Amino acid sequence: MNSYPKHKIIDDVGRMDFARVTEMLKDAYWSKGIGIEEVKQGAYNSALVFGAFTPDKLQIGYSRMISDKTRFAYLLDVYVDENFRGQGIGRAMIDFVLRHPILKDVYQWVLITMDAHGLCNNFGFKSLEFPERRMEIRTPCVRR
Repeated sequence: MNSYPKHKIIDDVGRMDFARVTEMLKDAYWSKGIGIEEVKQGAYNSALVFGAFTPDKLQIGYSRMISDKTRFAYLLDVYVDENFRGQGIGRAMIDFVLRHPILKDVYQWVLITMDAHGLCNNFGFKSLEFPERRMEIRTPCVRR
């Protein structure tokens, strides 16, 4: 657990407010229409899950990490409630994630973003060095 000026960031999946997280993520460009069961399944199958909370325990931020906790970590679902943006919460969450002791051995960090390049660049993320080596399989998403 870590504290920032007004908000607390925790890494306890059991303390996430999944109804609130679903409300935040369902309108995000990468997870349009996502349902609570898919949010929960993704969280419980992730290496780590993070939440940002107000002093009165309202969840205002969320992110998670898919990782082997040794070589590779994929940061995703970084989201801050629109009413709380501009307060450094997203920056604090990313900082918390990158400094997490469970991830201390990781040496390859990745993320995918359409609109947060400036923020992520501040932490050392940059465009892929060898994009021609990256491959993917993409199938239509069936929401649960």
